[in-house]
Amino acid sequence: MRVCAALVTEGASTGGAVRTGLAAPASASASIAPDDAPAVRLLAETLREAARRNASDLHVEPLEHGWRIRLRIDGVLHESARPPAHLRDAFVTRIKVLARMDIAERRIPQDGRLRLSPRGETQAHEDYRVNSLPTLHGEKLVLRRLEALPADLSLAALGLDQSQQQTLGAAIGAPHGLVLVTGPTGSGKTLSLYCFLQMLNNASRNLCSVEDPAEIQLAGINQVNVREKAGLTFALALRALLRQDPDVIMIGEIRDEETASVAVKAAQTGHLVLSTLHTNDAPAALARLIDIGVEPYNLAAALRLVTAQRLVRRLCAKCRVRSDESAVALSAAGLDDGPGEARQASQPFIARGCEACHGIGYRGRVGIHEVMPVSTAMRELIVAQRSAHEIARQARAEGVATLRDAALARVRDGTTSLAEALCATDAPS
Repeated sequence: MRVCAALVTEGASTGGAVRTGLAAPASASASIAPDDAPAVRLLAETLREAARRNASDLHVEPLEHGWRIRLRIDGVLHESARPPAHLRDAFVTRIKVLARMDIAERRIPQDGRLRLSPRGETQAHEDYRVNSLPTLHGEKLVLRRLEALPADLSLAALGLDQSQQQTLGAAIGAPHGLVLVTGPTGSGKTLSLYCFLQMLNNASRNLCSVEDPAEIQLAGINQVNVREKAGLTFALALRALLRQDPDVIMIGEIRDEETASVAVKAAQTGHLVLSTLHTNDAPAALARLIDIGVEPYNLAAALRLVTAQRLVRRLCAKCRVRSDESAVALSAAGLDDGPGEARQASQPFIARGCEACHGIGYRGRVGIHEVMPVSTAMRELIVAQRSAHEIARQARAEGVATLRDAALARVRDGTTSLAEALCATDAPS
């Protein structure tokens, strides 16, 4: 609430109570001055707070009485401020101007993008994807921070264990086939695909991607932005890429039968195809593609591997403490490692909260993965159109660790809490 508190007194003078830390967008060279409009200074301070706390999204929400700003930090929304009501329209307008959106249009959703440079330095900047949505009480805006790729973009950095790294590395190193990354929105699927592309990126390969939109520019990759309004769909862009002599094709998301069919056929004709799909686990991806309209025999021939993933919050290393959960509770969760001293040593940590983590108890997130190579037995189940449950049972028989297994492994090594692991995953049936 620090941003709001500073603005309450702004009417007494020129408004110097609000500290500024972000400059105007990269297209404008001037920094934000102390006498800038209150809405401009509020936006600057809010974005600086979002960057400082490593928020992934910023929500500007109109309410029946007033409005609020919330930040999504490590997957959880936290209220940041409730500024004065008279600043709302100016604040929203400022964002829409910077994002090149139509400020006069408030009846339909809009998309935009803006770039801001800290301290007025044109070389250092942050990009935001902006979406507006008309609600009962006015326009709601969500700003998604588009962060640069991390320095360590490896399979280990994504959170995969040694066995999973070897399995996945073999799949993306193959000359052809379809590799899918599944999971809900915000689970890091796009980052995983970028990791795969970087691993394959060298002068001997032609790597192409079709995205909606391309969130991060990758050197050496031919990236195509889908433009539905102009008629450039995923399927049309994919067909064009197949005439561009590609070695590796990355598809931002498989959404419909046409895109899925082109992707599967490309994987069968000598191309490595990487894509994402929205399903809860790896086995469900197979049933989903068949439901979309992909022929089972084509899917069985093309699909090489499916990996499902989630992000779980990391416990703050400065304030985590051992839990006092009972042996019964640990056993029910699958963490019963034995009686006495052995169980005490494996007692999981829990979140406490300190100044370093802003009292939350967690700092950052780590991936958990279910890496499922498609075996001969699974191909037979796909052709026979067996259920996702039967495919999951076959995967477990072949030693594939579920998302719950991966999450509990993170509990055992002290990375996350049992509560977080259980919340992020479903118990295997």
